[in-house]
Amino acid sequence: MRMESDTFDQLDLQLLTALEVNGRASFSRLGDVLGVSDQTVARRYRRLSAEGGLRVVAVRDADRLGQDHWTLRLRCVPDSALAIADALAKRPDTNWIGLAAGGTEVIFGTRPRSAGARDELLLGQLPRTPRVLEIRAHQMLHRFWGGPAGWLRKFGVLTDDQIEALRPDTGAAPPGPARLQPEDEALLAVLERDGRASYPELQRATGRSESAVKRRLSALIASGAVYIDVEYHSEIFGYPTAAVLWITTEPAALHRVGEALAGHDEVAHAAATAGPSNIIVTAVTRSTADLYAYLSGPLGHLEGVRHVEASPFLRRIKQLTYARPGR
Repeated sequence: MRMESDTFDQLDLQLLTALEVNGRASFSRLGDVLGVSDQTVARRYRRLSAEGGLRVVAVRDADRLGQDHWTLRLRCVPDSALAIADALAKRPDTNWIGLAAGGTEVIFGTRPRSAGARDELLLGQLPRTPRVLEIRAHQMLHRFWGGPAGWLRKFGVLTDDQIEALRPDTGAAPPGPARLQPEDEALLAVLERDGRASYPELQRATGRSESAVKRRLSALIASGAVYIDVEYHSEIFGYPTAAVLWITTEPAALHRVGEALAGHDEVAHAAATAGPSNIIVTAVTRSTADLYAYLSGPLGHLEGVRHVEASPFLRRIKQLTYARPGR
């Protein structure tokens, strides 16, 4: 993959990729790995935050936690989609929201905290929402790419040695399945706003000792229950076009197609789903022409793909748990 930008350069891309590997790494550690001073890292970080939409946040991994994760499509009356999307953005159980289909469709991800919350959203609140004409629900069954495996690594701007030097020092994963405890909520409430919050900040928010906070956060990351992710505007690197692809495959080809999609440079996220289609992909490209080239080329040539519907995003409303500022 190549980057096209007049404002941000290769070092900015390396820094974002490094943060994707370890979003809590100190500026000095990032500088050592990237071969620049910590002052340079700090300056680039501030500019990416101010101009490139950079945010570092903690994300609960629904796959590892065994929790429901849904993608929903709402077809809306014209001129109502933005208001509906803004209302959904205020919900704590929505983690990303976009407008598509000429502004008449809202596409969003949701992670209900309980079966009751899921049923209230899918069977109660959404069907009662005025000006929603149609609801399509797709439950995530298996992730092929995305989550802790970020899209930026596909640029190949860091060596394997650099990636290894950046990995969090979490120690061995605790035995048993990944899980959260009720007392983790105060810790996560801070990290979901700022994944780089200092240990003294986390200590004040949780009432635990600094050493206890460090141990618990390390355990959560090592277990896979939580990972630290980065949000940014892909357009700053010359990739302004994003679309959700609804793919239907032959049943026997489902896993093979999903694994192939995970290796495509254009694919930022890919998952098997229940619902009207059986794979959902988020694709990111440099232009609509490149999106067409991807649909008619690498994707279209995959054996077992029977149908593809593309929904280009007009606008991102929410990403990584918080509404996108300055829309």
